[in-house]
Amino acid sequence: MSDVRRAAVLLMSLPEEEATLLLSLLSPKQIEEVTIEIANVGILSGEEQRKVIMEFAEANPNELSGEVGSLDLARTLVWKSLGSKAEKTWDNVQHSIEPLPFGFLKNVDPQNLVTFVVDEHPQTIALILSHLPTSYGAEVIANLAPDRQIQVVQRIAEMGQTNPDVLDFVEKGLSSRMSNVVGQQFNQAGGVKSVAEILNVTERSVERTILDSLANDEPALVDDIRRLMFVFEDINKLMDKDIQQMMKNVETNQWAMALKGCSEELREKVLGNMSKRAADMLSEEMEFLGSVRLSEVEAVQQEIVDVVRILEEQGTITVASGSTEDEFIT
Repeated sequence: MSDVRRAAVLLMSLPEEEATLLLSLLSPKQIEEVTIEIANVGILSGEEQRKVIMEFAEANPNELSGEVGSLDLARTLVWKSLGSKAEKTWDNVQHSIEPLPFGFLKNVDPQNLVTFVVDEHPQTIALILSHLPTSYGAEVIANLAPDRQIQVVQRIAEMGQTNPDVLDFVEKGLSSRMSNVVGQQFNQAGGVKSVAEILNVTERSVERTILDSLANDEPALVDDIRRLMFVFEDINKLMDKDIQQMMKNVETNQWAMALKGCSEELREKVLGNMSKRAADMLSEEMEFLGSVRLSEVEAVQQEIVDVVRILEEQGTITVASGSTEDEFIT
């Protein structure tokens, strides 16, 4: 018996409130797997239930047999445990256990679907997206031309009941056209990250020439590349004098938040470039912050990285580049 099956049996055997509490401790992906199993269990034998929850037998006053898994139970547990965040998980559950229209698209990248429907009539695109998980449909719409986005959204809003024969015709046609794509695996290559990695080990003069040229036509792209070329942990590679220069441009409360999510080596290097009194105060402020959201820490770290890039552009500090470290002589 798989762990997912055991979890499903246990949750089915508990009162709904307790099952919801336990389920809320799982990740959305785990919730999805368990609730799919609950929906597919059907009638649960007492023997299987006893094997899974022996330690709960004495505490459970109900008869340990005849429990029934169902789509309704799965839906209730998902929505109670995830609340407002349940929609995406429940969409995935439905598309896994029900023969929903266009269910074959669940393993197809939304961008691949766009290439097949971009020239279709807006009504056809609207019909397809109306039967897909909302997060999936949103990504498809985001990749359509602005005028087509409006046409599709309008038709989705006006759509009512659809003739099953029409739905079947559109689904079979799309499935046939996409037969070579469905289930196919694609490797991710290129992208902004690849450019940043290449430029990180390129001579500084070459890097500047490339980025300056790109900035004329693609300033936003250059900003994205620069952000990835130097990450917060790379501060550890800066010389002490450059870190001290940074400190004149970064507030103490920024350091307190940013250092919550860094390596011990970087934390010690930053604190080591402060006076003992300033380092003690910063350490106290970090402790006072307590637990903080990772997203908040990363946002502040990025603010500091932006400061580094500005100071480098001004020539105030030097950010090492290339595949080997610079050598110094005295």
